[in-house]
Amino acid sequence: MRIVFMGTPEFAVPSLQALLEAGYEVVGVFTQPDRPRGRGKKMMPSPVKNAAAARGIPVFQPEKIRRDGVEDLRSLQPDLCVTAAFGQILSQEILDIPKLGTINVHASLLPRHRGSAPIAWSIWQGDDEIGVTTMMTARGIDNGDMLLRSAMPRPKDRTCGEMTEVLSEEGARLLIRTLRELEAGTLRRIPQDESQMTYDPMLTKDMGMVDWKKAADEVVWQILALNPWPACSVPCAEGRMKLLKAQPCEGRGTPGEILAADARDGLIIACGEGAICVTLLQVPGGKPMSARDYLRGHAMEVGQCLDES
Repeated sequence: MRIVFMGTPEFAVPSLQALLEAGYEVVGVFTQPDRPRGRGKKMMPSPVKNAAAARGIPVFQPEKIRRDGVEDLRSLQPDLCVTAAFGQILSQEILDIPKLGTINVHASLLPRHRGSAPIAWSIWQGDDEIGVTTMMTARGIDNGDMLLRSAMPRPKDRTCGEMTEVLSEEGARLLIRTLRELEAGTLRRIPQDESQMTYDPMLTKDMGMVDWKKAADEVVWQILALNPWPACSVPCAEGRMKLLKAQPCEGRGTPGEILAADARDGLIIACGEGAICVTLLQVPGGKPMSARDYLRGHAMEVGQCLDES
């Protein structure tokens, strides 16, 4: 079976590696063009491009696959395409090329959390379960028939970055199970229940502003969901401090008010209901560190209000 893989970020790399380790013939990889990254804005390849190049697989980087990649894909004569966080919408012309269709590895329990940031939104909305779904790609956004799903309880203290690592590995395992069932002729297609569908927007920088009037649980979900990007932040002496991890705790005050800020109690901030204790933070130019360690050498004023609304 000739497979073309389409993916871009770290999340997609385990799926590509799993295909190769399972002995599948990956005849080409499509990924996003190199982009400027870091402070120096140096052009950098995607993680999937690096992984494919290391295995000698031909790499294609069309700006728009539906415009610039049709002939390249057709020349590879794929039996199947596999996508995982590719970052481009596939046209019907693209979908018609592989004989067996296109299978997508999507990091949510569909039909919930369609869109480009399903892990972040699963956390931000406080879902009890989190997981991965393999699906047949159809024209549209994550609306094709479901194939296999893998669900797990959502750890209450894990960030989006941490859960991305977990679910990328689980997605790779689920992909291989899906292909084995496809080969065996036992794979079932399950239409999505559109009445249960949710679609979530792309993450943007301005989403890192905390609404301290919300309940403590909701503020914690937001902090965990937006780590590593764009990250929730509050003003501090160094500029803006990123809040990277937090947990609900006892406390009452004006929403956004600093209730405690010392090495013993840590950084405690009042919310609309309850309070949160910030456990991990990062100041400009610094590395992530525990709030208690930061407060051993830096003062924050108890009573100061961080509400910027």
